[in-house]
Amino acid sequence: MEVELKYLEDFALGEVEKIGEHLLTQEDIIEYAKKWVPHFFHTDPEAADKSVFAGLTAATTHLMAITVLYLVTHQPSVSVLATLGWDEVRFLGPARPGDLLTLFRECLEIRPSTSKPDRGVVKSRITLRNQQGQSLLTYIDTTLVAKRPLDL
Repeated sequence: MEVELKYLEDFALGEVEKIGEHLLTQEDIIEYAKKWVPHFFHTDPEAADKSVFAGLTAATTHLMAITVLYLVTHQPSVSVLATLGWDEVRFLGPARPGDLLTLFRECLEIRPSTSKPDRGVVKSRITLRNQQGQSLLTYIDTTLVAKRPLDL
């Protein structure tokens, strides 16, 4: 199966794309947290009930990992050459077991390279929302993206 690619020229300023949905489970939260962020409010549902979150929540790095997974596997796949940075990262609310997370990408800037004609920079606002439409995570993703090869 041929992979469809999205090149620099395919981005449209202001375009908002729904990238994907992810059902967050208690098992996913605990498994991720036990390995990477073993705070009790991510690993122990009973103890988490007594925390400031009043229940089990996903680690913020878990939410970032989910966004990266969906951005990388979304079709058409962006012809990423490198990630240049994440700015204005904001964790706006807890993600909980049973949440249906929806990921959006809004194109903020498209800038062809002045020194390398085969590439450019795309800045996007990444937003992860729960099933109530509440934004849980936002950040600005700056990515080096290939232009469409001349032979295509």
